Amino acid sequence: MAIVEAASKSDSHLIFTYGTLKRGFPNHRLMENLISGGNVVFIGEYTTVETFPLCCGPYGIPYLINITGSGHRIRGELYKVNNSGLGPLDDLEGIEIGHYERLPVTVVGDGGEMVMAEAYFAHRSFGEGMWKRCGEVGIEEFSMELGKKYERKEKRPSNHDFLQDIRNFISNGD
Repeated sequence: MAIVEAASKSDSHLIFTYGTLKRGFPNHRLMENLISGGNVVFIGEYTTVETFPLCCGPYGIPYLINITGSGHRIRGELYKVNNSGLGPLDDLEGIEIGHYERLPVTVVGDGGEMVMAEAYFAHRSFGEGMWKRCGEVGIEEFSMELGKKYERKEKRPSNHDFLQDIRNFISNGD
């Protein structure tokens, strides 16, 4: 099977979502706004070719961990995102503050087509610690049931250092 390269290198990106950005989940409203603005197109349901850990951290937030060969093949959704749509996604995922990092991943659709995409992985500064904290037991898919445990940003304590919350979760289980 040949791997198809992401559309146009300069003006669009293929983004694989596995958590709260998927259809029916709390942050999908951002995707809907970007779709209605012509910045995002839903491509379909895809699965990672390689296995990765996927686990939930503080506030029920899902994290894909960049440790290939561990965990499961992860199910999610693929979107084509233009440069105007990429900024709001990067902002939501906290790219600038070290919450997530956007990294390459190969995914395969239900029809067998493999594509190179990008996904938001837990930042390397805490990803491995998160995996260990979760007992090195991951999930294949962020489900609706897990989505019920997710706390939206507006419901979390204000004036908190979120990265410190992650460090506390890893070290104390809080």
